[in-house]
Amino acid sequence: MNLLSKTIKAKRKENGLTQEDLSLKSGLGLRLIREIEQGKTTMRMDKVNQLLNLFGMELIPAAKSKSNE
Repeated sequence: MNLLSKTIKAKRKENGLTQEDLSLKSGLGLRLIREIEQGKTTMRMDKVNQLLNLFGMELIPAAKSKSNE
């Protein structure tokens, strides 16, 4: 599991949402929600940002930390 998948899963649970709820609220497919939470590594950034937007977050370019290299 990667940082993105952990973050989305944690935010979903903090907000008391099921994966189905998150799918409906974000307008994204349930399959994509499940894949993201399972650590899928290839996906469209606009879809990820659509999902993160629900939690007041977005993907941004950032330098890699030493532990991620």
